[in-house]
Amino acid sequence: MQAAGGDFVQAAVYYRSRAHAFVVVQELHEGRAERNGAQQHQSFRIDVCEADKGYVVHAELPGVSKDDIQVTIEGNQVTIAAEAKRDSERRDGERALHVERYAGALFRSFTLGNELDEDASEARFENGVLELKLAKKAQVAGRKLSIQ
Repeated sequence: MQAAGGDFVQAAVYYRSRAHAFVVVQELHEGRAERNGAQQHQSFRIDVCEADKGYVVHAELPGVSKDDIQVTIEGNQVTIAAEAKRDSERRDGERALHVERYAGALFRSFTLGNELDEDASEARFENGVLELKLAKKAQVAGRKLSIQ
């Protein structure tokens, strides 16, 4: 989605996983530096699978250190933020001919179909892939109200 002036705005993509909706919401930006005074974020690829007791998320974060990753869970919304750092030292007389590797903020936020149990969820990072095992909160059975 592109707004007036060429700035990208939030977009939502909907997927169906069993009976639950999976909503991916992320800020879509181009570039690596600040534009119009706003910090730019780059996205990354994720896979999301659902099981009876929870979700498994795999996120590709090559070149990112474990210490530069933050995962936040609020209800049924998951946010992954990271910082990709690149060594840009050049030897004397050396100049870059072509640079494609990204350095800067990485961001992805998505909403799942069930509330998540933060205490029972876990995260692991190995070989540039973040694995989240997100436990679903136990469903609370409704109760019958007596009418007075």
